[in-house]
Amino acid sequence: MPKTNTSHFMRRILTILLFMGMIISPIPRPAAANDLTPLSITLEGYDYPYPVSFLPLSTEGQDLKMAYMDVQPRGGGNGKTVVLLHGKNFFGAYWQKTIAFLADNGYRVVVPDQIGFGKSSKPNIHYSFHALAANTKKLLDTLGIKEVTVVGHSMGGMLATRFALMYPETATRLVLENPIGLEDYRPIVPFIPVDEQYRAELNATAEGILAYHRTYFVNWRPEFGAYAEVAARQKLSGEFPRLAMSSALTYEMIYEQPVCHEFGNVKAKTLLIIGQADRTVVGKARVKKELLPQVGQYPELGRKTARQIPRARLVALDNAGHIPHMEQTEKFHGALLDFLKEQD
Repeated sequence: MPKTNTSHFMRRILTILLFMGMIISPIPRPAAANDLTPLSITLEGYDYPYPVSFLPLSTEGQDLKMAYMDVQPRGGGNGKTVVLLHGKNFFGAYWQKTIAFLADNGYRVVVPDQIGFGKSSKPNIHYSFHALAANTKKLLDTLGIKEVTVVGHSMGGMLATRFALMYPETATRLVLENPIGLEDYRPIVPFIPVDEQYRAELNATAEGILAYHRTYFVNWRPEFGAYAEVAARQKLSGEFPRLAMSSALTYEMIYEQPVCHEFGNVKAKTLLIIGQADRTVVGKARVKKELLPQVGQYPELGRKTARQIPRARLVALDNAGHIPHMEQTEKFHGALLDFLKEQD
C-alpha cells in the first residue's frame, strides 16, 4: 500500500477508535476534519430506529416541520400512550431501547424531535417551553391521542413539566429523568447574550464535544460516542451556523424560563428517576468555583423536587449519571414500567 494511503487509513482508524471510546486518555485526541463526513443539520441520511413522519407548523411567519416517530404497540396493546421528550444535546433516536421496551409491553410510543432539534426545522425564532408544549399538544391532537404519560429527560424534563402544567387533562402522568432546571440557574450562572453563546457553539470542536458527552456517564461505553460523532459531523455542514443559532436560542430558553418555581402546581402523578452521580449545571463553566459544591447536586435536588410536587415519588439510581435510560437501562425500564402499571 502506498505511504500516503497508509497514513490516511491510520487517521481514519484513530478517529473511529476515538468516537468508540477505545483510546484511553484523560483528554480526547482531536479528529482531523477530513476524517469525518458532513451531516445535514436536519439529519438527512441519518437513520432513525423507526419511521419518521412530519407535522407541518407555522411559527412567527415561518413554515416549519416537526419530525416524530409514532410506534405502535406489539400485539393488541393496552390502549395507553407514552410520549418521550429528548434532552438538549440529543434527539428522539436516543430513546431507541426505551421505545422498543414500551412497545413490547403494550404501549403506543410517540417521540417528537422538538423544533430546533433532530430532523425538525432549525428556525431563528423566539423559543419557549410554552410554544414547544403547544406544538407537542398539536401533534397529539393530530394523532387523536387524548391522554398520555409524558416522560422527559434533561431539557425534556423542563418541557414535560411545562406540558403537564398547561395540559393537565392530557398529561395524566409525568416522569422526569434527570431533568435540568431543578434549580433556577439565573442566580448562580452569569448571564451571557445570545451572540456570545452563538460564538461558543460555532467554536466547539470534535474533541470538546466528545469530552462533554463523557461527563454524562459514570462508566463510558463505546456506543455512547455515537451521539458525539453526530454533533461533530453536523459542524461540518454548510448550514451549521443556523443550527448553532438555534442551539444558542434554546440555551437562552433554558436559562430564562425556569419551571422549578411551579412544581407545586403539577397535578399529574409523578415519578422522578435520578441518576445519583449527575452534577449537571447549564452554564457550569461560568459558575464561580466557590459555588460549584453547592449546585448541580442531583441527589438532594431530586429529594427536594419530590417533596415539592404533590403526587411525586423518587427512584434514586446509583452508579448512573445524567442519562439513566442509556447507562442503567434495565433499572430505568423497571422503574418506569412499575410506575405505568400502578393504579391511580
